[in-house]
Amino acid sequence: MPLHESGEDYLETILRLKAEKGAVRSIDVATSMNYSKPSVSRAMGLLRENGYIIMDKEGWITLTERGTAVAERIYERHRLLTQWLVSLGVPDDIAAADACKIEHDLNPITFQKIKEHVASGQKIH
Repeated sequence: MPLHESGEDYLETILRLKAEKGAVRSIDVATSMNYSKPSVSRAMGLLRENGYIIMDKEGWITLTERGTAVAERIYERHRLLTQWLVSLGVPDDIAAADACKIEHDLNPITFQKIKEHVASGQKIH
């Protein structure tokens, strides 16, 4: 089953929260994303069924290898696109919101070229 944008957002949030807090439960995800507990519970069930996360009997969430790969890819895109947009003069909050919209649909080749451009420090012509 293909992973949709919302699933990628959940995985990215789990990765980020794990780095910040050390451990993650569904309530942490709901609070961070400002989603209802039932919505997050349903999403966690789907992510678990599709092999992206493991949830233990106490409700602690762990990303699987597959889930980690997706989360890291999306989070890298988010951070780099935000940085790039800010370097263009976009305010931080707008850059982060726009990066979140772009990160899911950008072709890998296009992302790689943006990544190379940012790394080179070149100015836009």
